[in-house]
Amino acid sequence: MHNRPTGLIRNPVLPGSHPDPSILRVGPDFYLATSTFEWYPGVRLHHSTDLVHWRPLGGALTGTRLLDLTGCPDSGGVWAPSLSHADGLFHLVYSNVSTYTGGFTDCPNYVITAPSIEGPWSEPVLLHARGFDTSLFHDAADSWLLNLVHDWRPGRGGSAGLEVRRYDRAERRPTGDPVPVALPPQAGWIEGPNLYRRGPWYYLLTADGGTGYDHQVTVSRSRTLTGPYERDPNGPLLTARDHPDLPLQKAGHGSLVRTGDGHWYLAYLVARPHGRRGPCVLGRETALAPVTWTADGWPRTETGLPAPEVPAPGLPPGPGSADHVDGTDGFDGPVLGPQWSTLRRPAGPDWLSLTERPSHLRLHGGRSPQSLIGPSLVARRLTAARCSFEATMEYRPGTFQHLAGITAYYNTGNWYYLYVTAGEPVLRVAACDRGRLSVDEAGQARLGGTTRLRLGLDVDGAELRFRHDTGSGWEPFGPVLDATVLSDEHAEHIEDGQIRALGFTGAFAGLWAWDLTGSGHHADFDEVTYRSGH
Repeated sequence: MHNRPTGLIRNPVLPGSHPDPSILRVGPDFYLATSTFEWYPGVRLHHSTDLVHWRPLGGALTGTRLLDLTGCPDSGGVWAPSLSHADGLFHLVYSNVSTYTGGFTDCPNYVITAPSIEGPWSEPVLLHARGFDTSLFHDAADSWLLNLVHDWRPGRGGSAGLEVRRYDRAERRPTGDPVPVALPPQAGWIEGPNLYRRGPWYYLLTADGGTGYDHQVTVSRSRTLTGPYERDPNGPLLTARDHPDLPLQKAGHGSLVRTGDGHWYLAYLVARPHGRRGPCVLGRETALAPVTWTADGWPRTETGLPAPEVPAPGLPPGPGSADHVDGTDGFDGPVLGPQWSTLRRPAGPDWLSLTERPSHLRLHGGRSPQSLIGPSLVARRLTAARCSFEATMEYRPGTFQHLAGITAYYNTGNWYYLYVTAGEPVLRVAACDRGRLSVDEAGQARLGGTTRLRLGLDVDGAELRFRHDTGSGWEPFGPVLDATVLSDEHAEHIEDGQIRALGFTGAFAGLWAWDLTGSGHHADFDEVTYRSGH
């Protein structure tokens, strides 16, 4: 739990994998929605009253009725949600990307509504699959959908620009034909579009320069919604592109919010690399920056650079406003806490239970780590360059095809696993590096009759170590491992200009059970502790 002084915002405000922030104010309450990719629940939500302390609400898309991630590719699924409010309803627009390789992007976009941020959410309505990064802009009685148009044709660069289309809020459907947005001549590839209106101007906030170290937030404006737009002559609103030594890098993909007393803030994504423009194990995180307006109507941040600390608006913190990052979960509640995510399938009684054994999380073993269907993995985001994760596990494997333990996980091709398995019960480490599997059988430990033990992992920058405790205290286990295998950069694979794999998610630590016989042999977990910054 981190207590932050109300006079300062410390970035990132949402540490760990929380990219593509969509920020919204409704009355005194601020909300942030972020991308979740192949993890449930889809679209993580956070609440604040002061922009300093952010309370996790879990995710909006809690089941397959709202989001089906069966077979979702690594770093596919939910990209760049858009959260807005009109007619007394929250509107959430999101994509579910099933393909992004070989020049194609299959990205159906949906909208759901709810009277409260905590639901219940309506049935999803399919808006279109013309492109990704769809946002919803409410302009008095009118609403508009805005999105990038994906272009699969070789040599076209993947984008045919931006388009807008009317959206009927009462009927909950698009109307009319899409209209191209007349962009500035120097626009190039832009994505993550958000529209705002201030005075006589429409402002188009976009993400430029890709999602890596050249990322930036740019602003254009026009007196008509469809353009033509002119680019801010001062350059990007915010970027770290030309400053590789800043602690916060990759600044981009922003959205704006106005406080009740008229102050403006920008929410945007950042990353904290290991080393100078090095690998980002923590993924892309959410940061905030104050925004002022020039006399001639352009938004500005103080330096145009991402900053670890910025002034807060001085608003009172709300009840329960502490940041719930660290702590111990004894699984005493009826549902998983908001810090937890599950991979490709929602938490459900078909594979997970908090009641079969009281005060324990029971995981029924799922499919192999290469499967895009049916894994049994419950995990949480890594939020600091130095952090630890510990869990008590009770497990009685019956065969070498039964495995359970803890994992440091990035995606199907990049993970580490400290696990118990049989013939006779043993503890081992397995690793996967860009799809290359290895098992340290020489370093295994025989457990004898021990069925309940504590497992731990520690991340310290680029190093990851496992440890275990069978009752006589912690002992290190296995070799020092390369934590940068769990980074966005290591996961990404682009060959001959074609995307083969993306790295969007950041690293997770979690509880993982395999049953390669298909019978769902279970493991029980208790007292899971996560600590950051130690």
